[in-house]
Amino acid sequence: MCGLGRHLIPEIAASLKQQGLLDDSADFSSVDQLLDGLERTSGRVAQSINTPPLDVPALREEWRALRAEARGLAPDRLPTGESLIGLWTQLKAESARQDTSVFDTSSMLALSAVRSAPQGARWLGASAVVGATRTGQVLAASLIEQYRDRLRDIQEAGYAEYATRQLRPYVRAAASQFAPGKPTLTARLLDRFTRKST
Repeated sequence: MCGLGRHLIPEIAASLKQQGLLDDSADFSSVDQLLDGLERTSGRVAQSINTPPLDVPALREEWRALRAEARGLAPDRLPTGESLIGLWTQLKAESARQDTSVFDTSSMLALSAVRSAPQGARWLGASAVVGATRTGQVLAASLIEQYRDRLRDIQEAGYAEYATRQLRPYVRAAASQFAPGKPTLTARLLDRFTRKST
């Protein structure tokens, strides 16, 4: 896995640098270094593009949980280096074909994974523990297969259509919050206070 990391981490870092999420002049050779880099830039990026900062502490905890589970498993229970490199290659190729960044495409894949997680569970840490204890396999194997399936969906539907389908529930929920007939939280609290006072 260390050899695989030496191959993939710089490529992942290059994709994050293209998005301005990592310092372009820094070198990264481990996940911990990537997380350190994200931590340094997340606040600055959030201020400049008006998005919430990355939750790097949560990412660190997910990474710690995954590493702890993976250490206790036999090597044949972990995803192969070939499967991970293959998925990365597919992700880059499909991103180029769809004229989107690897970051955008992988974000849609991650959103799909989160949406399909049972009962809204935190998809990595919580599911990795369940997967490791019940089946003896880390969640990564099923995520790899799910990502491959979703990449095929993107290839068939196109990135824009796939992203629209993934984001539709969130857009619908946000729009309903601004519906003119929907009482605001403040109005509901005032109404409740008024009823109690009378």
